[in-house]
Amino acid sequence: MANLEFNKMAAAILTAGITFGVAGVIGRLIVHPTMPHHTAMRIGDEAPAQQAAAPAAPAALEPIAPLIAAANVDNGRQLAQRQCASCHSFNEGGRHGVGPNLWGVVGARHAAKEGFNYSAANRALADKPWGYEELNAFIAAPARAMPGTRMSYSGLANLQQRADLIAYLRSISPNAPAP
Repeated sequence: MANLEFNKMAAAILTAGITFGVAGVIGRLIVHPTMPHHTAMRIGDEAPAQQAAAPAAPAALEPIAPLIAAANVDNGRQLAQRQCASCHSFNEGGRHGVGPNLWGVVGARHAAKEGFNYSAANRALADKPWGYEELNAFIAAPARAMPGTRMSYSGLANLQQRADLIAYLRSISPNAPAP
């Protein structure tokens, strides 16, 4: 009787192994996985020469100031609510979220909001104000405009939408300079 129990256990293990093997083969036939050509993250001391080459110089952005005069503040408000409100607030004295409150940002210094933990890249620019062209470059591609920023937003490519958004930010910035 003991031999039958051992045979049953061995058969169960072999059946499970065959089942998983067949499922793996069928899965690879259906999904066609692609393996990466190199590791995504390297750990340890490596020479900087082995790291990826510096990105190419960014294309120059068109000036935003001429478009701000004709920009639509309501479109900018709607755009801010759709794309920015999950991380930022826009009311005077509003809370900080993942990003700082943006009330009064136009013309204010970088990293100027009390109580928010800015990235080192943003704090390094603390003596410079957020002008229209700086906002334009940052909204277009935050990581390219301020390398080292913690803002994970990929950017807003449409020039008119950026002008509308900046016009809205200007409308909630009491000390904003004229464009």
